[in-house]
Amino acid sequence: MDKAAAIEAYMPAAREALRAFPLDPTELELVSVSENVSFRLVDRGDGAAYVLRLHRPWYHTLDELNAERVWIRALGDAGISVPVPLATRDGRDYTTVSIAATGERRNAGVARWTEGELLAVLLRNNDDVSVYENYFAQLGAIVAAMHNQASAWRVPASFTRHALDRNGLMGDAPFWGRFWEHPSLSSAERALMIDTRDALRGALDRYGTPRATFSLIHADMHPGNLLVHDNTLTVIDFDDAGFGWHQYDIAVALRHYMDKPYYDAIEAAFVRGYRVVRDISGAALALVPMFDVIRGLATIGWIMQRPELGRDLDADYKDSVCAQCRAFEPPC
Repeated sequence: MDKAAAIEAYMPAAREALRAFPLDPTELELVSVSENVSFRLVDRGDGAAYVLRLHRPWYHTLDELNAERVWIRALGDAGISVPVPLATRDGRDYTTVSIAATGERRNAGVARWTEGELLAVLLRNNDDVSVYENYFAQLGAIVAAMHNQASAWRVPASFTRHALDRNGLMGDAPFWGRFWEHPSLSSAERALMIDTRDALRGALDRYGTPRATFSLIHADMHPGNLLVHDNTLTVIDFDDAGFGWHQYDIAVALRHYMDKPYYDAIEAAFVRGYRVVRDISGAALALVPMFDVIRGLATIGWIMQRPELGRDLDADYKDSVCAQCRAFEPPC
């Protein structure tokens, strides 16, 4: 859907949703149409900017979205830089609106706009290893701080969120889709992925869910979901957050930079920053490559699950995941 069509389809619902919030918008601008539809607005009262997000209707229930907001507020209370949610006039986190053009009903939420540049954009075309080391040390510390908060936090009884556990990642119906059924795979590639999935299941079963390394995780904390402002990182986009292994978060943070010639320095900086805030054993870190394989496979399922994005499975990406599968040996 192009921008003009998206504005025509979603702008009326955005204006309707805003009536539920204590805001008087002077501007309303479409900024993103992907899985969710996002608008930027400025409030006439205090001049502050906010983001309004119309959530896709099939991914999370209202209870799951409310749980996401509960955790974001808890992270903010723990001193972690996250978007600040805004409640409706009657104290709810979301209001529900109808999209006449598509026949959908979407939950709409508002948060303060976070200024900054995406870390992925800042790092793009930058070959200064010291810049990478600086930001990945910061990223490691933030990931560790989030793991500290989640591990110590008493999850409310009403908290409802998906699990990225053995079944959620490698089960018969994984949370992000049956990756081995992607139509671009050959029969040999499907068989390879099924064999790897089965081997991963066994390793995850043997590893279990140790309290030290299993809690709520962001699950998508790559540099495209971090904003840099005044040398401070803010974590955004908690859409995929759920219960999972800490090593999955670490694998996601590092995955896109493995082809850098100085990847070892990036990884060392991340681990150094992480260990300043939270201890993690060498044995636990040794499992990160396994979770990188899991991330690669899960991403194929994620792409297949979202045909509306018009994103094909890149042949080079598929080949790299298949190469990882061929080389995979269970570490536990």
